[in-house]
Amino acid sequence: MNIAVIALVLAAALLHASWNALLKSSHDRLASLALMTLGAGIGAIPLILWRPWPEPASWFYIILSGLLHTGYNLFLIRAYRIGDFGQSYPIARGSSPLLVALGAAVFAGEQLGLYTVIGILLVSLGIVSLADLRAMRSREHLAGPLAAFATGAFIAAYTITDGIGARLAGDAMSYAGWLFVLDSIALAVIYQRRHGRWPIALGRRETWTGLGGGVMSLLAYGIVIWAVTLAPMGMVSALRETSVLFALLIGALFLGERLTLRRVLSGVVIVAGTIVLGTHH
Repeated sequence: MNIAVIALVLAAALLHASWNALLKSSHDRLASLALMTLGAGIGAIPLILWRPWPEPASWFYIILSGLLHTGYNLFLIRAYRIGDFGQSYPIARGSSPLLVALGAAVFAGEQLGLYTVIGILLVSLGIVSLADLRAMRSREHLAGPLAAFATGAFIAAYTITDGIGARLAGDAMSYAGWLFVLDSIALAVIYQRRHGRWPIALGRRETWTGLGGGVMSLLAYGIVIWAVTLAPMGMVSALRETSVLFALLIGALFLGERLTLRRVLSGVVIVAGTIVLGTHH
C-alpha cells in the first residue's frame, strides 16, 4: 500500500469518527442518521450516472451490504443512546477486525497464524479494558457495551461483503455509488413509518447538519471501498480503525466526555491489535 492510499484511509478514519460524533450529539438520532444516509445517497448520484454499470456478479453483494448497513445503523443508534461515545465507538470499531479474522477462519477456512492470534488478543484486551467491569454487573450497564459489540458484528459482515463485491464490480466507485443510493432509502422509510412524516425539513439547521454528515460518510467509506481494491482488506480495515483514537479525542474535546488514562491506553491497544491483524492477515 503506497503512502497516498495510507493517507487517504487515515483521512477516512477521521471523517468517520467526525460524523459519528455528530450522530452522538444529536437529540433525535434516528432522524439524524436517516438524514445522513440520505445525504450520502444524494452525494452518490453522480457516481451511478457517470461511472460504468457494476458487473452482474456484484449486485448480490450490493443488496446484501445495504441490508447489513441498515442493521448496523439501527444498532449504532442504540449503542449511542445508552452508552458514551468514547466507549461505544471504540468497542464497535475495535471489535470488527477481531470478528473479521474469526469469521474468515470459521467460514472461509483461513488459518489463524501467530500474528493473527496476537492481534486478536490485543483487540480483546483493549475492548475489555474499555468497559467498567464493576458497573457491568447490572443489565443496565451491560446493555451499552453489548449494543456496541453487535454494531461491530455488522461492521465486520458488511466489510467482508463490500470487499468481495467491490472487486467483482469492476469499478469500486460505481459499487459504492449504488450501495449508498440504495442504502439511503431504508432509514428514511423506517422514520416515516414511526413518526408519520419524513425526516427532511429544509428550514431546520439539523437537516443540513445531517445531510452534511452524510457527505462525510460517503467520502469516508467510499475511500475504504476504493482502497480494498488496491490493498488487502485486513490492512485497510486496520488503518481505518485508527478512528478509535480520533473518537476518544472528539468525545473529550467536543462532547464533554472524560479522556481518562484507561480509555487512552485501551484505544492504543485496540489500534495496535488491528494493525497486527491487518499487516499479517
